[in-house]
Amino acid sequence: MKKLRVVVLGAGFGGLELSTILSEALGEDLDLTLIDKNDCFIFGFSKLDVMFHHEMPEAVRLAYRHIKKPGVRFCQEEIIAIDPTARRVKTQNKTYAADVLVIALGADYEIDATPGLSDHGHEFYTFAGAKRLRDVLANFKKGRVVIGVSGTPFKCPPAPSEAALMLHDYLTKRGVRQDCEITLVMPFGVPIPPSPETSKALLAAFAERNITFVPKKTVASLDGAKRLVLFDDNSSMPYDLYLGVPRHCVPAVVAASGLTEEGWIVPSVKNLKTKFPGVYAVGDVTRIGPPKAGLFAEGAARVAALSILADLKGDAQPPDYDGAGICYIEFGSGRVGRVDVNFLSGPTVTGIYHEPSTDLVKEKKHFGSSRRERWFGLK
Repeated sequence: MKKLRVVVLGAGFGGLELSTILSEALGEDLDLTLIDKNDCFIFGFSKLDVMFHHEMPEAVRLAYRHIKKPGVRFCQEEIIAIDPTARRVKTQNKTYAADVLVIALGADYEIDATPGLSDHGHEFYTFAGAKRLRDVLANFKKGRVVIGVSGTPFKCPPAPSEAALMLHDYLTKRGVRQDCEITLVMPFGVPIPPSPETSKALLAAFAERNITFVPKKTVASLDGAKRLVLFDDNSSMPYDLYLGVPRHCVPAVVAASGLTEEGWIVPSVKNLKTKFPGVYAVGDVTRIGPPKAGLFAEGAARVAALSILADLKGDAQPPDYDGAGICYIEFGSGRVGRVDVNFLSGPTVTGIYHEPSTDLVKEKKHFGSSRRERWFGLK
């Protein structure tokens, strides 16, 4: 039997899970090429761990060379062009043709879209940015820290709140918290809109730690000369240290492919198929309702993989993607909370809050270790 040729672009949560499922189902009857420009995978939450000196940078890198799955070949290459009609992908090394093409390239960052950010502030959403902040934070002793967001949508909506709470702990441990102000500025009215209970708990945690929460403002630019954060409503705020979430966008190669609508790929919410036959899109490169976060990309990838297998075998399509997932939230003081969110199954979005605990610290650790073993074969 002819092997199924699958090309997966992007080795994040979505690409890794989809490749794993197809390998488990088809084994050597699969010819899957997994392409990513990077040499390693890094969990999003690990960036905060690196930033606040909880982990060394090299300790959080999971090298793709460890991937050894039947029918799967990893290629570290830069993607130059995507032809969704022909299901053909060009890299700097060669051209790949596929029976099934999966776009899982995630979201990129438009740092220069926020004037002043690169010169007068810091972003903590890239690994390089988080790594640079290790030294910046280690030398910060006094002044106003502003944590802000430059636009929506953005990955892992709880991350700015986590950064504020973890910064409080970090400055407290260093004995300089009393000389520092922390302000969190968000475009939302509350920290986590889908879950009022989670938002209430975070606001209480901010109040307890003297962290100022400023809702419904988006950062437009930084004025380095005046040390001001400028917002979209023409208001401003002084700062000594700015930690920012940059604007997000699809990778340039995706934008040039004809796959996007209003800036993002919008596949079928049911099975992640795009308007191009044999082409799927999962994860942060899409905009279909659920937030841009790892577990939602993983859930979408699971449905897409089952849809691919159903088409191959002539079976009925799998149940529709439900847009369900969980987000762990670092509350500081050695505790982790959790919110279980469902975006697509019911008439409204639901979010169930689980109070911070040390048990959830263990659960979050297992979340990481289980995927480390499943995707990379590492104990």
